[in-house]
Amino acid sequence: MTGRTAEAATRPADQPVEQAADLAAAHTLLSCYLREIAAPAGEAATAGGVVQIRLRHLGLTLSCRLARVSPILAHRYDGPIRCRPTADTTARGPAAGPATAPADTPVDGAQLARLLAAELTGRTGLTNDEFVEQVLGSRDALAMLLRQRPSDDPAPTGDRAVDTYVDSEQSLVYGHPHHPSPKWRSGDPGSWRRYAPELRSTFRLSWLAVPAELVAGDGPFDELIAPLDPPAAPAGHRLLPVHPWQLSLVPPADPRLRRLGPAGVPVRPTASVRTLYAPAADLFLKTSLHVRITNCLRKNARYELTGAVALTRFLATVPLPAQIGLLAEPGYRSVDLPGPDEAYGTILRTGVREHLRPGETVVLAAALAAAPLTVPDPFDWWRAYVDLLVPTVLRLWLRHGVVHEAHLQNVLVVLDPGGRPVRLLLRDLEGLKLDTGRLSGWPDRVPRQAAYTTAQAARRVTYCLFVNHLAGLAGALADGHPGTEARLWLDVRQAVEATYGQLGEPAELTPLLDGTPLATKANLLVRWHRAPDQRAPYVAVPNPLGGGR
Repeated sequence: MTGRTAEAATRPADQPVEQAADLAAAHTLLSCYLREIAAPAGEAATAGGVVQIRLRHLGLTLSCRLARVSPILAHRYDGPIRCRPTADTTARGPAAGPATAPADTPVDGAQLARLLAAELTGRTGLTNDEFVEQVLGSRDALAMLLRQRPSDDPAPTGDRAVDTYVDSEQSLVYGHPHHPSPKWRSGDPGSWRRYAPELRSTFRLSWLAVPAELVAGDGPFDELIAPLDPPAAPAGHRLLPVHPWQLSLVPPADPRLRRLGPAGVPVRPTASVRTLYAPAADLFLKTSLHVRITNCLRKNARYELTGAVALTRFLATVPLPAQIGLLAEPGYRSVDLPGPDEAYGTILRTGVREHLRPGETVVLAAALAAAPLTVPDPFDWWRAYVDLLVPTVLRLWLRHGVVHEAHLQNVLVVLDPGGRPVRLLLRDLEGLKLDTGRLSGWPDRVPRQAAYTTAQAARRVTYCLFVNHLAGLAGALADGHPGTEARLWLDVRQAVEATYGQLGEPAELTPLLDGTPLATKANLLVRWHRAPDQRAPYVAVPNPLGGGR
């Protein structure tokens, strides 16, 4: 269900790497444009297994075959994208001239990116000289990853559960299916190839020795890092593990920070790139990394460091079902200096082994959604999964005010020896928020950046749980078992209805059951407007749960 299986399911064996990468980039870009712009504007139609999208400012129509039609617009695309003049429309605006195309012509990823950039300019009145470059940079990075990805893990531990887990974290070769440049990273690929999870990389942490008076931190940091086999700290100093890529990007400006070089047990980069897993220590390190990956510069702000530990303490007071675990973040350490030297904050996160029983394995949910998912009984598997995920996320929010961003990269799935989901592990407290309307008081030391209004919480839960997570996994199951998607969404509705009743029919769930369109984050528009991720716009997509109670 992960690793080579995911890659092979996406790229036919006889398809050249460059062609596969270009087609994947084009399909992903078209998917973004459909969901964020064409569908909300009423400029998309699907008939006979073909989607058609009108570019009204250019007087053109794009079309592509669909391998699977999704009720939530998370389609799976098949074959080349084609372009023709729109028969009944005259192009308007200055962007129309250079973007014309002959009748029914295939367009590659570069042509599509330029067409959509011209259309977006006409729609918004803005230009973005980074956009096409980022789309094509992502495509080229994908081609490099497909060429260079080892067929097998070059550094297995021999522990089946751990190796299966690491494989799932490092299997997301194609990346986010609804982001215009999912594999774009700032910097030349030569600077980050050795740290790429998709290349099954392994390396050692770099270490800084920080004078004790310059250390900022919380939690039992030294105790937690002891299994990493760190180097000896000079007298009067404390150890700080750092991503080696970060040290090459932001060398220490203060001579009091002593570089001790690479040392310790091997670490594996996870799907987030900057979070590293040490199998020998069963410990995660969420490092600061001054690199833009998809939308954000991936550095740990001070409030995120302090918030991780404070939220861990608060969540210890929140009851979780027996089938749900939390990867806690009990410690952080940073350098208490202004400017670039603040770039080395590291958060420690507890591991996965304590959550596993004999014969069980754990995988990243995003890896399950990355390729057709084939299981003996898709409906039994799905009901088990939905009954774990949906009540947990909704109860945490509506009963305890905890808004967990349950998107596909924030949930680990524990599978029994038969491959059936039996438990879930929630992770990453950076995105966790607290609904101020549902708390009796603000928890001690939790930064105010973690506050959400109830309206913000509702939007974020809707997007992460239903549009990102369940839509992605339902699509993978439907790809593995064609014709099942409508019934899968019926099972989701039943889980929401049951939770709705158990929680006393909260008004926040009424729109879900009444068929109100769902909110989805608009990653294409974020990139086009060059906006920070915190100000990302949301658009509406169809609600696959049906309507009427």
